[in-house]
Amino acid sequence: MPERLFVYGTLHPDRAPKEVSDIVRRFRHLGHGTIRGVRYEFSDFPAVVLNARSKQQVPGEVFALPAGASALKRLDAYEEFVPGDPTRSLFNRTKTSVTLEDGTQQECWVYAYNGPIPKSKGRNRATVAA
Repeated sequence: MPERLFVYGTLHPDRAPKEVSDIVRRFRHLGHGTIRGVRYEFSDFPAVVLNARSKQQVPGEVFALPAGASALKRLDAYEEFVPGDPTRSLFNRTKTSVTLEDGTQQECWVYAYNGPIPKSKGRNRATVAA
């Protein structure tokens, strides 16, 4: 079974930056879903902080990744995830439970924000999905 990735921002095939667009174009769409947490909109990128007890649902898409470990390694580098030292990572790649549109749940990788949440001054804001 291929690895699955929950995407809520710039890793979406419609928005992927040049650095990873060759990989992201090979994603296979599996469906829409939500995860529990808070989504932040920073000036340069979106970020999600996971919280399994949160009532907030962050919407996104589930994709099957291309076969082989190179896709995750490239995505890790782009997301500044350091597998050997997650404390130094801007985003941590972690497994989380995704609720799909039909109500079923799947475990998927997600890049969760690991940096500080600055106090909002109009540029960084939390978004809440209904």
